[in-house]
Amino acid sequence: MSLQEVNKHAVLPPIISRCDKEFLESIQRYIITETKRVGCNEEGPADEYFTIYRNVFDKVIDYVNSYKSILTSIKKEYDAFIETIKKGRRTAFYLHGKLKILAAEPTTLVYHQRRAIQLEAKVRIIENNSKEIQSQIDEMRQLRAKYDKKEVKLCASTRQLWRPIPGMTLQDSVNLDALNKYKQHLEDRYIKCKQDMSTEYVPAQKKADLDEEMIVLLKRRDLAESLNKDLKFRFNELISLGEYEKAACFAANSPRRILQNIGTMNKFKAVGKIRGKPLPLLLFFEAIFSTSQAFKRPINADLTMEGIKCGLSEKRLDLVTHWITQEKLTFSEKAGDIVFAYGEQNTYHKPNCLALAQIIYNECGLHKKALLCLCKQGQIHEAVEQLQQLKDFTFDDLINLITACPQTELVKCLTQERDGKPPFLSFALAVLHLFSVDMKKVGIKLLQEISKGGKDEIEHLMMDDPFCSLEKWQDMANICLQNGFENLSSDIMSILRSQAGVSEISEDDSINLMEHVFW
Repeated sequence: MSLQEVNKHAVLPPIISRCDKEFLESIQRYIITETKRVGCNEEGPADEYFTIYRNVFDKVIDYVNSYKSILTSIKKEYDAFIETIKKGRRTAFYLHGKLKILAAEPTTLVYHQRRAIQLEAKVRIIENNSKEIQSQIDEMRQLRAKYDKKEVKLCASTRQLWRPIPGMTLQDSVNLDALNKYKQHLEDRYIKCKQDMSTEYVPAQKKADLDEEMIVLLKRRDLAESLNKDLKFRFNELISLGEYEKAACFAANSPRRILQNIGTMNKFKAVGKIRGKPLPLLLFFEAIFSTSQAFKRPINADLTMEGIKCGLSEKRLDLVTHWITQEKLTFSEKAGDIVFAYGEQNTYHKPNCLALAQIIYNECGLHKKALLCLCKQGQIHEAVEQLQQLKDFTFDDLINLITACPQTELVKCLTQERDGKPPFLSFALAVLHLFSVDMKKVGIKLLQEISKGGKDEIEHLMMDDPFCSLEKWQDMANICLQNGFENLSSDIMSILRSQAGVSEISEDDSINLMEHVFW
């Protein structure tokens, strides 16, 4: 065997270490993964493809330390060569675009020249039209001047105006009735114009005065706003420090009562209750109500109502009594209702609450509710005297009054004569109503009272009743019979028979017992 043959068979493939094998496999996986991610194929896009293999080359250089310097030089030369190619491509692209622009310049010039010719033609047309219009205007002016000269000569010679009256036809201008009607129309317009001049127009001097006054008012407003900001800052500082009593006094004595409003009240309300200390909200109302006499205008209705509500919630009826009787407040129906409801819920304080509610209702002109308070206090005769002075008290109001205050003394006073005047309410209607609204006990008491007087008293009561019909008195007799008052029922039926002149009253009979008095 020759040496050549021995050498031929002696060449073996390089033995790759395990570490190199793993590195090559990772490089291969990196190339496949990155080319798929950027969408590269075997031919390009060149930039992404070049970037992937440049990164691979960097990794190989870092891995092979022995050939690092020479491989880095090779990579540097390749990078410079590729950068030169890219620069050449960019230059070629720029020159290609510039070449297109230069090729299109003759066509653009032709288009601009054509557009200029079109615009010049339009300008000539507009100038010709303007000349024609100007000539027509000059001609009209000449004709108008001739017409005016002719009209002046005619007026000077005849001293009469032959122009038609504006707003009238030629036929109406020679009609006397139409002329009188038009004259009246002109006089009405003249009167209206004079009224408009006095109401809708003012002299220029007046406008100047108003402007000066507005400037002064605006300055006052600015000063007030500045003062308001300062006061709010001092007040909020006291609230934040927990000095609620000082904050309440500060709000009560603020200039022009700037801090006496619902917003300030809500800040005290938001504090809530503090253990071992007075309620801050109550301190606020005590402060503003105690200083109300010093101001010309009273505390407004909303703050008054909230203050009364706060005092009652804290069980300070003594404070509420003082506020209502001594201080300068603005009462409302809601405030009266709050005090009235508090008295209904607290029996011990009910008399005082009724008296306070009566004061509020009288201040608001709510006489019906004030009368109810009087009746609930047991002042029946005083209530009836006030009732005589009221003219708007209806039958329904009386029924509502005895329903809300079912007292026998009240019903008796309303159903009896007073100083020779007829009663306010029918006794029978009152008793029937009490039985119909489940107030049977009061109705029975009234029947017991009336049954003690015998037939004469019931006859007198029936004869003085101008409101109740025979049918209602018959219902009254049935009520008496059902509740054990047989004698009273018998007396009523006997009186009805004697008055009507019949043996029994029919159900459809609605004749008034006092009809013979009026007829």
